[in-house]
Amino acid sequence: MSRPGPAALAAGSDLDTLRREFAPRLVAWQREHGRHRLPWQQTRDPYRVWLSEIMLQQTQVSTVLAYYERFLARFPDVVALADASLDEVLALWSGLGYYSRARNLHRCAQEVRDRHGGRFPPTAAGLAELPGIGRSTAAAVAAFCFGEKAAILDGNVKRVLGRVLAFEGDLSQARAERELWAHAEALLPDEGIDAYTQGLMDLGAGLCSVRSPTCLLCPVASLCRARALGQPERFPVKTRRIARGRRESWWLWIEHEREVCLVPRPARGVWAGLLSLPEFDSAEGLHAALDGWQVEAQPQPRVEHALTHFDWVLHPVKVRPLERPAWPHARWIPYARLSEVGLPAPLRRLLQG
Repeated sequence: MSRPGPAALAAGSDLDTLRREFAPRLVAWQREHGRHRLPWQQTRDPYRVWLSEIMLQQTQVSTVLAYYERFLARFPDVVALADASLDEVLALWSGLGYYSRARNLHRCAQEVRDRHGGRFPPTAAGLAELPGIGRSTAAAVAAFCFGEKAAILDGNVKRVLGRVLAFEGDLSQARAERELWAHAEALLPDEGIDAYTQGLMDLGAGLCSVRSPTCLLCPVASLCRARALGQPERFPVKTRRIARGRRESWWLWIEHEREVCLVPRPARGVWAGLLSLPEFDSAEGLHAALDGWQVEAQPQPRVEHALTHFDWVLHPVKVRPLERPAWPHARWIPYARLSEVGLPAPLRRLLQG
């Protein structure tokens, strides 16, 4: 049996019925029950909306709020962000995770400054050409700031539409995702695009949760095919899963005259581009690097850190040599200035604890 495409039935009604009723119900619900007091909702400034959208990727609103305010206090507009050093940006981002977002944020700000005169392109297509702005983020900024009729499809929205349509396509496959994009575009309203877009976000973040969705309060429950089937948690379908792993490493914490030896992490991978302690795959490798130093190695309590796809156990070993040793690519940072550089959150807690 083939998968249902954009002309598929939903909740016992044809797509025309869904197109007529879905958006008006969602808009009315959002205006009465949705979120309205978030700081980035009080503006149509594309810089502020873009900043919030990037921060909210893979991150909860409650976590983003404090970071958002600090960023705006330090970088009140896109030119201020573009003029800053990457170290400054990463330092403020520290703890928010997914650090490629911060590097792309900085690159994007510089491109807006250099190629667009400090003004964001006013269309989703133009926004999507900037570094780090994907199709869904571009559409959100265009809808909220410029009133463009553009579809979003982030993780929460995939869940909402996947359930409303009982979409059987496997979203780990590009073809299925393209089909869901077609549905998202077909359901766009001619009016109220900002409330509609926010309504999708609010519904996905609240009532239409991953587990135990609150269908009784949902404004589109009677249109939802997954609810009619009694299987809302079955959707959306995504079969490919990355197995969770475990990693163990050793950190060499070299301290000399209230300064700590930090090195840049590789440009790709976990904590890419941040400063960190020299890292080893084994205790033997770390101690081999200390051969001839005539220092006492002091093991510290281990650090356990959970990342998206694996758990990381890190074993810090502290040494205090009498003279500052040479170390490849070392940056000696005074403890009093650690807040000025980008560090992984667990390392910042370790060094400033």
